[in-house]
Amino acid sequence: MPRASEPADPKPRLPGLPQEPGYDEPPTVPVDPADRRGSTRALPGPDPAPPGPGRGGVTRRLAGKLRGALADTRPLNTLEFRRLWTAGVVTTIGAQMTVVAVPVQIYTLTQSSAYVGLTGLFGLVPLVVFGLWGGAIADAMDRRTLLLASGAGISLMSLALWVVSASGVGSVWLVLCLFAVQQGLLAINQPTRSAVLPRILPNAQLPAANALNMTVFQFGAIVGPVLAGALIPVIGLSTLYLADAIALLATLWATWRLPKMPPSTTENGTRPTAGLRDVLAGFRYVATQKILLVSFLVDIIAMALGMPRAVFPEMAERTFHDPPGGGIALGLLYASIAIGAVAGGLFSGWLHRIRRQGVAVTVAICVWGLGVTVFGLTDLLWLAVLALAVAGAADLVSAVFRSTMLQVVATDEMRGRMQGVFIVVVAGGPRLADIWHGPAADVVGTGTAAAGGGLAVILATVVTVALLPAFWRYRAPVR
Repeated sequence: MPRASEPADPKPRLPGLPQEPGYDEPPTVPVDPADRRGSTRALPGPDPAPPGPGRGGVTRRLAGKLRGALADTRPLNTLEFRRLWTAGVVTTIGAQMTVVAVPVQIYTLTQSSAYVGLTGLFGLVPLVVFGLWGGAIADAMDRRTLLLASGAGISLMSLALWVVSASGVGSVWLVLCLFAVQQGLLAINQPTRSAVLPRILPNAQLPAANALNMTVFQFGAIVGPVLAGALIPVIGLSTLYLADAIALLATLWATWRLPKMPPSTTENGTRPTAGLRDVLAGFRYVATQKILLVSFLVDIIAMALGMPRAVFPEMAERTFHDPPGGGIALGLLYASIAIGAVAGGLFSGWLHRIRRQGVAVTVAICVWGLGVTVFGLTDLLWLAVLALAVAGAADLVSAVFRSTMLQVVATDEMRGRMQGVFIVVVAGGPRLADIWHGPAADVVGTGTAAAGGGLAVILATVVTVALLPAFWRYRAPVR
Protein backbone atom coordinates (compact mmCIF):
# COMPACT_ATOMS: atom_id res chain seq x y z
CA MET A 1 0.00 0.00 0.00
CA PRO A 2 1.60 3.33 -0.96
CA ARG A 3 2.48 5.87 1.68
CA ALA A 4 0.38 9.01 1.79
CA SER A 5 3.19 11.03 0.19
CA GLU A 6 3.48 8.69 -2.81
CA PRO A 7 1.15 8.48 -5.83
CA ALA A 8 -0.68 5.23 -6.30
CA ASP A 9 0.85 2.82 -8.82
CA PRO A 10 -1.10 3.53 -12.03
CA LYS A 11 -0.85 0.00 -13.38
CA PRO A 12 -0.87 -3.34 -11.58
CA ARG A 13 2.44 -5.14 -11.56
CA LEU A 14 2.66 -8.55 -13.14
CA PRO A 15 2.67 -11.13 -10.35
CA GLY A 16 5.71 -13.33 -9.99
CA LEU A 17 7.96 -11.23 -12.29
CA PRO A 18 10.76 -8.86 -11.36
CA GLN A 19 10.01 -5.34 -12.59
CA GLU A 20 12.68 -3.61 -14.63
CA PRO A 21 13.11 0.16 -14.22
CA GLY A 22 10.55 1.83 -16.44
CA TYR A 23 8.68 -1.42 -17.16
CA ASP A 24 5.45 -0.01 -15.77
CA GLU A 25 5.42 2.71 -18.43
CA PRO A 26 6.46 1.42 -21.86
CA PRO A 27 8.27 3.88 -24.14
CA THR A 28 6.02 5.94 -26.41
CA VAL A 29 6.53 7.57 -29.82
CA PRO A 30 4.47 10.21 -31.60
CA VAL A 31 1.71 8.90 -33.83
CA ASP A 32 1.66 9.62 -37.54
CA PRO A 33 -0.28 12.87 -38.29
CA ALA A 34 -2.84 10.86 -40.15
CA ASP A 35 -3.76 9.22 -36.88
CA ARG A 36 -5.66 10.89 -34.06
CA ARG A 37 -4.21 14.31 -33.38
CA GLY A 38 -2.08 14.72 -30.27
CA SER A 39 -2.26 11.09 -29.17
CA THR A 40 0.59 8.72 -28.55
CA ARG A 41 1.04 5.07 -29.32
CA ALA A 42 2.76 2.65 -26.96
CA LEU A 43 5.43 0.43 -28.41
CA PRO A 44 4.71 -3.18 -27.56
CA GLY A 45 6.96 -4.44 -24.79
CA PRO A 46 8.49 -7.89 -24.68
CA ASP A 47 6.15 -10.75 -23.96
CA PRO A 48 6.50 -11.72 -20.29
CA ALA A 49 8.39 -14.95 -19.98
CA PRO A 50 6.95 -17.53 -17.64
CA PRO A 51 8.88 -17.76 -14.40
CA GLY A 52 11.36 -20.57 -14.56
CA PRO A 53 13.41 -22.41 -11.97
CA GLY A 54 16.39 -20.12 -12.42
CA ARG A 55 19.14 -20.04 -9.85
CA GLY A 56 18.38 -16.43 -8.95
CA GLY A 57 14.69 -17.09 -8.32
CA VAL A 58 15.40 -20.09 -6.12
CA THR A 59 17.99 -18.13 -4.17
CA ARG A 60 15.58 -15.25 -3.62
CA ARG A 61 12.84 -17.59 -2.43
CA LEU A 62 15.18 -19.35 -0.01
CA ALA A 63 16.46 -16.01 1.27
CA GLY A 64 12.88 -14.84 1.79
CA LYS A 65 11.98 -17.96 3.75
CA LEU A 66 15.10 -17.60 5.88
CA ARG A 67 14.29 -13.97 6.66
CA GLY A 68 10.79 -15.03 7.64
CA ALA A 69 12.15 -17.68 10.02
CA LEU A 70 14.65 -15.41 11.76
CA ALA A 71 13.66 -13.39 14.81
CA ASP A 72 11.08 -10.69 14.16
CA THR A 73 12.87 -7.42 14.95
CA ARG A 74 9.99 -5.01 14.29
CA PRO A 75 9.73 -4.05 18.00
CA LEU A 76 13.27 -2.65 17.75
CA ASN A 77 11.90 0.04 15.45
CA THR A 78 10.27 1.55 18.54
CA LEU A 79 12.90 3.73 20.17
CA GLU A 80 11.86 3.08 23.79
CA PHE A 81 11.91 -0.68 23.37
CA ARG A 82 15.19 -0.59 21.44
CA ARG A 83 16.88 1.28 24.30
CA LEU A 84 15.56 -1.14 26.92
CA TRP A 85 16.47 -4.21 24.89
CA THR A 86 19.99 -3.02 24.02
CA ALA A 87 20.69 -2.10 27.62
CA GLY A 88 19.31 -5.48 28.69
CA VAL A 89 21.99 -7.31 26.71
CA VAL A 90 24.66 -5.78 28.96
CA THR A 91 22.67 -5.86 32.18
CA THR A 92 21.66 -9.53 31.86
CA ILE A 93 25.26 -10.66 31.47
CA GLY A 94 26.25 -8.63 34.54
CA ALA A 95 23.38 -10.06 36.57
CA GLN A 96 24.34 -13.62 35.66
CA MET A 97 27.91 -12.97 36.80
CA THR A 98 26.52 -11.99 40.20
CA VAL A 99 24.45 -15.20 40.23
CA VAL A 100 27.77 -17.08 40.04
CA ALA A 101 29.68 -14.77 42.38
CA VAL A 102 27.35 -15.08 45.39
CA PRO A 103 27.56 -18.90 45.79
CA VAL A 104 31.31 -18.82 45.15
CA GLN A 105 31.82 -16.15 47.81
CA ILE A 106 29.67 -18.03 50.32
CA TYR A 107 31.57 -21.26 49.72
CA THR A 108 34.88 -19.40 50.06
CA LEU A 109 33.75 -17.99 53.42
CA THR A 110 32.32 -21.22 54.84
CA GLN A 111 33.73 -24.17 52.83
CA SER A 112 30.22 -25.62 53.18
CA SER A 113 27.74 -26.53 50.46
CA ALA A 114 24.97 -26.37 53.06
CA TYR A 115 25.50 -22.62 53.38
CA VAL A 116 25.56 -22.34 49.59
CA GLY A 117 22.17 -24.07 49.56
CA LEU A 118 20.78 -21.26 51.71
CA THR A 119 20.99 -18.97 48.66
CA GLY A 120 17.95 -20.83 47.33
CA LEU A 121 15.92 -20.02 50.45
CA PHE A 122 17.18 -16.43 50.73
CA GLY A 123 16.43 -15.92 47.05
CA LEU A 124 13.04 -17.65 46.80
CA VAL A 125 11.25 -16.09 49.77
CA PRO A 126 11.74 -12.45 48.73
CA LEU A 127 11.06 -13.41 45.12
CA VAL A 128 7.64 -14.79 46.07
CA VAL A 129 6.70 -12.06 48.57
CA PHE A 130 7.91 -9.08 46.58
CA GLY A 131 6.93 -10.61 43.25
CA LEU A 132 3.29 -10.58 44.33
CA TRP A 133 3.45 -7.29 46.21
CA GLY A 134 5.65 -5.67 43.58
CA GLY A 135 3.03 -6.43 40.94
CA ALA A 136 0.46 -4.57 43.04
CA ILE A 137 2.86 -1.65 43.43
CA ALA A 138 3.35 -1.58 39.64
CA ASP A 139 -0.41 -1.15 39.25
CA ALA A 140 -0.58 1.64 41.84
CA MET A 141 2.22 4.04 40.82
CA ASP A 142 4.07 5.37 37.82
CA ARG A 143 5.85 2.37 36.31
CA ARG A 144 8.78 4.40 35.02
CA THR A 145 9.44 5.73 38.54
CA LEU A 146 9.19 2.23 40.02
CA LEU A 147 11.64 0.86 37.43
CA LEU A 148 14.12 3.62 38.25
CA ALA A 149 13.83 3.11 42.02
CA SER A 150 14.09 -0.68 41.94
CA GLY A 151 16.88 -0.63 39.33
CA ALA A 152 18.90 1.83 41.41
CA GLY A 153 18.38 -0.36 44.47
CA ILE A 154 19.63 -3.46 42.64
CA SER A 155 22.74 -1.56 41.57
CA LEU A 156 23.36 -0.34 45.14
CA MET A 157 23.12 -3.91 46.46
CA SER A 158 25.74 -5.02 43.92
CA LEU A 159 27.96 -2.16 45.09
CA ALA A 160 27.44 -3.24 48.71
CA LEU A 161 28.38 -6.84 47.83
CA TRP A 162 31.50 -5.49 46.11
CA VAL A 163 32.50 -3.54 49.23
CA VAL A 164 31.92 -6.55 51.50
CA SER A 165 33.86 -8.88 49.22
CA ALA A 166 36.74 -6.51 48.47
CA SER A 167 37.24 -5.42 52.08
CA GLY A 168 36.75 -8.81 53.70
CA VAL A 169 34.48 -7.20 56.28
CA GLY A 170 31.25 -8.95 57.24
CA SER A 171 29.99 -12.50 57.57
CA VAL A 172 28.19 -14.98 55.38
CA TRP A 173 24.91 -13.79 56.88
CA LEU A 174 25.55 -10.25 55.67
CA VAL A 175 26.16 -11.57 52.16
CA LEU A 176 22.96 -13.62 52.29
CA CYS A 177 20.92 -10.64 53.56
CA LEU A 178 22.26 -8.33 50.83
CA PHE A 179 21.49 -11.02 48.29
CA ALA A 180 17.93 -11.37 49.64
CA VAL A 181 17.31 -7.61 49.43
CA GLN A 182 18.61 -7.60 45.86
CA GLN A 183 16.30 -10.48 44.92
CA GLY A 184 13.35 -8.65 46.46
CA LEU A 185 14.11 -5.55 44.39
CA LEU A 186 14.49 -7.74 41.31
CA ALA A 187 11.07 -9.26 42.03
CA ILE A 188 9.59 -5.75 41.92
CA ASN A 189 11.54 -4.71 38.83
CA GLN A 190 10.77 -7.68 36.57
CA PRO A 191 6.94 -7.62 36.58
CA THR A 192 7.02 -3.86 36.19
CA ARG A 193 9.29 -4.11 33.15
CA SER A 194 6.97 -6.65 31.51
CA ALA A 195 3.90 -4.53 32.30
CA VAL A 196 5.53 -1.60 30.48
CA LEU A 197 5.64 -3.33 27.09
CA PRO A 198 1.92 -2.98 26.18
CA ARG A 199 2.27 0.77 26.85
CA ILE A 200 5.00 1.21 24.24
CA LEU A 201 4.22 -1.48 21.64
CA PRO A 202 1.12 -2.59 19.70
CA ASN A 203 -0.37 -5.95 20.65
CA ALA A 204 0.67 -7.49 17.35
CA GLN A 205 4.35 -6.97 18.22
CA LEU A 206 4.22 -8.36 21.76
CA PRO A 207 5.12 -11.96 20.79
CA ALA A 208 8.19 -10.71 18.93
CA ALA A 209 9.17 -8.41 21.81
CA ASN A 210 8.85 -11.21 24.36
CA ALA A 211 10.89 -13.53 22.13
CA LEU A 212 13.64 -10.90 21.84
CA ASN A 213 13.70 -10.32 25.61
CA MET A 214 13.78 -14.03 26.44
CA THR A 215 16.51 -14.68 23.90
CA VAL A 216 18.64 -12.03 25.59
CA PHE A 217 17.96 -13.56 29.00
CA GLN A 218 18.96 -17.03 27.85
CA PHE A 219 22.01 -15.61 26.08
CA GLY A 220 23.05 -13.98 29.35
CA ALA A 221 22.44 -17.26 31.19
CA ILE A 222 25.06 -18.87 28.94
CA VAL A 223 27.60 -16.05 28.55
CA GLY A 224 27.44 -14.63 32.09
CA PRO A 225 28.54 -17.77 33.97
CA VAL A 226 31.21 -18.52 31.37
CA LEU A 227 32.62 -15.01 31.72
CA ALA A 228 32.45 -15.22 35.50
CA GLY A 229 34.38 -18.48 35.56
CA ALA A 230 37.01 -17.06 33.23
CA LEU A 231 37.32 -13.66 34.97
CA ILE A 232 37.43 -14.71 38.65
CA PRO A 233 41.08 -15.92 38.42
CA VAL A 234 42.03 -12.77 36.48
CA ILE A 235 40.25 -9.83 38.14
CA GLY A 236 38.99 -11.43 41.35
CA LEU A 237 35.52 -12.32 42.55
CA SER A 238 34.69 -8.94 44.05
CA THR A 239 35.14 -7.15 40.72
CA LEU A 240 32.23 -9.14 39.28
CA TYR A 241 29.89 -7.28 41.63
CA LEU A 242 31.33 -3.96 40.51
CA ALA A 243 30.90 -4.95 36.85
CA ASP A 244 27.25 -5.80 37.53
CA ALA A 245 26.63 -2.44 39.21
CA ILE A 246 28.20 -0.57 36.28
CA ALA A 247 26.27 -2.63 33.73
CA LEU A 248 23.01 -1.66 35.43
CA LEU A 249 23.66 1.98 34.56
CA ALA A 250 22.77 1.17 30.95
CA THR A 251 19.28 0.01 31.95
CA LEU A 252 18.81 2.98 34.27
CA TRP A 253 19.63 5.32 31.38
CA ALA A 254 17.17 3.52 29.06
CA THR A 255 14.47 3.67 31.77
CA TRP A 256 15.11 7.39 32.36
CA ARG A 257 14.35 8.03 28.69
CA LEU A 258 10.92 6.35 28.91
CA PRO A 259 7.81 8.53 29.05
CA LYS A 260 5.89 8.79 32.31
CA MET A 261 3.51 5.86 32.84
CA PRO A 262 0.95 6.77 35.51
CA PRO A 263 -1.37 4.03 36.80
CA SER A 264 -4.70 3.37 35.14
CA THR A 265 -7.85 4.01 37.13
CA THR A 266 -10.05 1.13 38.20
CA GLU A 267 -13.48 0.43 36.73
CA ASN A 268 -15.18 2.58 39.39
CA GLY A 269 -12.83 5.51 38.66
CA THR A 270 -10.59 5.23 41.73
CA ARG A 271 -6.82 4.92 41.75
CA PRO A 272 -5.50 1.47 42.73
CA THR A 273 -3.54 0.90 45.95
CA ALA A 274 -0.90 -1.67 46.88
CA GLY A 275 -2.15 -3.29 50.08
CA LEU A 276 -2.86 -6.92 50.95
CA ARG A 277 -6.42 -6.50 49.71
CA ASP A 278 -5.09 -5.52 46.28
CA VAL A 279 -2.74 -8.53 46.16
CA LEU A 280 -5.65 -10.84 46.98
CA ALA A 281 -7.76 -9.07 44.35
CA GLY A 282 -5.15 -10.19 41.82
CA PHE A 283 -5.69 -13.83 42.74
CA ARG A 284 -9.47 -13.41 42.50
CA TYR A 285 -8.99 -11.85 39.08
CA VAL A 286 -6.94 -14.86 37.90
CA ALA A 287 -9.74 -17.18 39.00
CA THR A 288 -12.21 -15.32 36.76
CA GLN A 289 -9.91 -15.29 33.71
CA LYS A 290 -9.73 -18.85 32.42
CA ILE A 291 -7.09 -18.06 29.80
CA LEU A 292 -4.70 -16.65 32.39
CA LEU A 293 -5.52 -19.37 34.90
CA VAL A 294 -4.67 -22.18 32.48
CA SER A 295 -1.52 -20.39 31.30
CA PHE A 296 -0.25 -20.41 34.89
CA LEU A 297 -1.37 -23.99 35.54
CA VAL A 298 0.32 -25.48 32.47
CA ASP A 299 3.57 -23.67 33.27
CA ILE A 300 3.56 -25.04 36.81
CA ILE A 301 2.93 -28.50 35.31
CA ALA A 302 5.78 -28.12 32.82
CA MET A 303 8.36 -26.94 35.34
CA ALA A 304 7.31 -28.64 38.59
CA LEU A 305 6.94 -32.06 36.93
CA GLY A 306 9.43 -31.81 34.10
CA MET A 307 12.52 -29.74 35.02
CA PRO A 308 15.20 -32.45 35.44
CA ARG A 309 18.19 -30.36 36.55
CA ALA A 310 18.38 -32.03 39.98
CA VAL A 311 19.51 -35.28 38.31
CA PHE A 312 22.13 -33.67 36.04
CA PRO A 313 25.14 -34.23 38.36
CA GLU A 314 24.42 -37.93 38.93
CA MET A 315 23.52 -38.65 35.30
CA ALA A 316 26.62 -36.82 34.07
CA GLU A 317 28.83 -39.10 36.17
CA ARG A 318 27.01 -42.45 36.12
CA THR A 319 25.22 -42.38 32.75
CA PHE A 320 27.53 -40.24 30.62
CA HIS A 321 30.80 -41.20 32.36
CA ASP A 322 32.04 -37.84 33.58
CA PRO A 323 34.89 -37.89 36.10
CA PRO A 324 33.91 -37.40 39.77
CA GLY A 325 33.23 -33.75 40.46
CA GLY A 326 31.97 -32.98 36.96
CA GLY A 327 33.25 -32.63 33.43
CA ILE A 328 32.17 -31.80 29.91
CA ALA A 329 28.94 -33.81 30.12
CA LEU A 330 27.78 -31.89 33.20
CA GLY A 331 28.47 -28.55 31.51
CA LEU A 332 26.62 -29.61 28.36
CA LEU A 333 23.58 -30.79 30.31
CA TYR A 334 23.29 -27.54 32.24
CA ALA A 335 23.78 -25.44 29.10
CA SER A 336 21.61 -27.44 26.69
CA ILE A 337 18.20 -26.04 27.67
CA ALA A 338 19.47 -22.46 27.45
CA ILE A 339 21.21 -23.16 24.12
CA GLY A 340 17.96 -24.54 22.73
CA ALA A 341 16.07 -21.49 23.95
CA VAL A 342 18.56 -19.12 22.30
CA ALA A 343 18.30 -21.06 19.04
CA GLY A 344 14.52 -20.94 19.31
CA GLY A 345 14.67 -17.20 19.85
CA LEU A 346 16.93 -16.61 16.86
CA PHE A 347 14.45 -18.45 14.63
CA SER A 348 11.27 -17.02 16.18
CA GLY A 349 10.20 -14.93 13.19
CA TRP A 350 7.16 -17.15 12.61
CA LEU A 351 5.67 -16.64 16.06
CA HIS A 352 3.88 -13.38 15.26
CA ARG A 353 1.82 -15.19 12.61
CA ILE A 354 0.28 -17.61 15.14
CA ARG A 355 -3.17 -16.60 16.39
CA ARG A 356 -4.15 -19.94 17.96
CA GLN A 357 -1.87 -19.21 20.89
CA GLY A 358 -3.61 -21.62 23.27
CA VAL A 359 -2.94 -24.46 20.86
CA ALA A 360 0.66 -23.28 20.43
CA VAL A 361 1.30 -23.29 24.20
CA THR A 362 -0.28 -26.73 24.62
CA VAL A 363 1.78 -28.26 21.82
CA ALA A 364 4.98 -26.54 22.99
CA ILE A 365 4.61 -27.86 26.54
CA CYS A 366 3.97 -31.38 25.23
CA VAL A 367 7.14 -31.08 23.11
CA TRP A 368 8.98 -29.97 26.27
CA GLY A 369 7.70 -33.09 28.06
CA LEU A 370 8.69 -35.29 25.13
CA GLY A 371 12.21 -33.84 25.08
CA VAL A 372 12.64 -34.47 28.81
CA THR A 373 11.33 -38.02 28.35
CA VAL A 374 13.88 -38.76 25.62
CA PHE A 375 16.62 -37.30 27.83
CA GLY A 376 15.69 -39.67 30.64
CA LEU A 377 15.59 -42.74 28.39
CA THR A 378 18.88 -42.35 26.51
CA ASP A 379 22.45 -43.15 27.51
CA LEU A 380 23.91 -41.26 24.52
CA LEU A 381 25.23 -37.85 25.50
CA TRP A 382 24.65 -36.24 22.10
CA LEU A 383 21.02 -37.38 22.06
CA ALA A 384 20.46 -36.24 25.64
CA VAL A 385 21.83 -32.78 24.83
CA LEU A 386 19.78 -32.59 21.63
CA ALA A 387 16.59 -33.62 23.45
CA LEU A 388 17.12 -31.00 26.15
CA ALA A 389 17.88 -28.35 23.52
CA VAL A 390 14.62 -29.15 21.71
CA ALA A 391 12.86 -28.95 25.07
CA GLY A 392 14.47 -25.55 25.69
CA ALA A 393 13.30 -24.22 22.32
CA ALA A 394 9.77 -25.47 23.03
CA ASP A 395 9.85 -23.83 26.47
CA LEU A 396 10.76 -20.50 24.86
CA VAL A 397 7.77 -20.77 22.49
CA SER A 398 5.49 -21.53 25.44
CA ALA A 399 6.90 -18.65 27.48
CA VAL A 400 6.55 -16.16 24.61
CA PHE A 401 2.88 -16.92 24.06
CA ARG A 402 2.04 -17.13 27.76
CA SER A 403 3.64 -13.73 28.33
CA THR A 404 1.76 -12.31 25.36
CA MET A 405 -1.55 -13.71 26.58
CA LEU A 406 -0.97 -12.12 29.95
CA GLN A 407 -0.13 -8.74 28.45
CA VAL A 408 -3.14 -8.78 26.12
CA VAL A 409 -5.84 -10.46 28.23
CA ALA A 410 -5.14 -8.71 31.53
CA THR A 411 -6.46 -5.18 31.87
CA ASP A 412 -3.88 -2.46 32.42
CA GLU A 413 -4.88 -1.88 36.06
CA MET A 414 -4.26 -5.61 36.74
CA ARG A 415 -1.23 -6.15 34.50
CA GLY A 416 1.42 -5.57 37.17
CA ARG A 417 -0.15 -8.06 39.58
CA MET A 418 -0.51 -10.64 36.83
CA GLN A 419 3.16 -10.21 35.94
CA GLY A 420 4.00 -10.71 39.61
CA VAL A 421 2.13 -14.02 39.65
CA PHE A 422 3.92 -14.95 36.42
CA ILE A 423 7.34 -14.30 38.00
CA VAL A 424 6.47 -16.40 41.05
CA VAL A 425 5.25 -19.29 38.87
CA VAL A 426 8.32 -19.18 36.64
CA ALA A 427 10.71 -19.04 39.60
CA GLY A 428 8.88 -21.50 41.82
CA GLY A 429 8.19 -24.31 39.34
CA PRO A 430 11.80 -25.49 38.87
CA ARG A 431 12.40 -25.39 42.62
CA LEU A 432 9.39 -27.67 43.18
CA ALA A 433 10.88 -30.03 40.61
CA ASP A 434 14.17 -30.08 42.54
CA ILE A 435 12.31 -31.16 45.68
CA TRP A 436 10.86 -34.37 44.21
CA HIS A 437 13.37 -35.30 41.49
CA GLY A 438 16.16 -35.98 43.97
CA PRO A 439 14.29 -38.45 46.22
CA ALA A 440 12.60 -40.07 43.20
CA ALA A 441 15.99 -40.62 41.56
CA ASP A 442 17.21 -42.40 44.70
CA VAL A 443 14.22 -44.76 44.57
CA VAL A 444 13.69 -45.50 40.85
CA GLY A 445 16.87 -44.16 39.23
CA THR A 446 17.72 -40.88 37.56
CA GLY A 447 16.63 -41.81 34.04
CA THR A 448 13.29 -43.20 35.17
CA ALA A 449 12.62 -40.13 37.34
CA ALA A 450 13.35 -37.75 34.46
CA ALA A 451 11.39 -39.74 31.88
CA GLY A 452 8.48 -40.20 34.26
CA GLY A 453 8.38 -36.46 34.85
CA GLY A 454 8.33 -35.77 31.12
CA LEU A 455 5.45 -38.18 30.53
CA ALA A 456 3.57 -36.70 33.48
CA VAL A 457 3.92 -33.24 31.88
CA ILE A 458 2.25 -34.45 28.67
CA LEU A 459 -0.58 -36.25 30.47
CA ALA A 460 -1.30 -33.45 32.97
CA THR A 461 -1.23 -30.78 30.26
CA VAL A 462 -3.68 -32.65 28.04
CA VAL A 463 -6.04 -33.25 30.98
CA THR A 464 -5.89 -29.61 32.12
CA VAL A 465 -6.60 -28.19 28.67
CA ALA A 466 -9.39 -30.73 28.12
CA LEU A 467 -11.06 -29.67 31.38
CA LEU A 468 -10.73 -25.96 30.52
CA PRO A 469 -11.17 -25.91 26.72
CA ALA A 470 -11.43 -22.11 26.48
CA PHE A 471 -7.65 -22.06 26.54
CA TRP A 472 -7.42 -24.36 23.50
CA ARG A 473 -9.90 -22.16 21.61
CA TYR A 474 -8.17 -18.89 22.44
CA ARG A 475 -7.19 -16.74 19.47
CA ALA A 476 -5.05 -13.64 19.72
CA PRO A 477 -6.91 -10.46 18.77
CA VAL A 478 -5.93 -8.85 15.46
CA ARG A 479 -4.47 -5.41 15.91
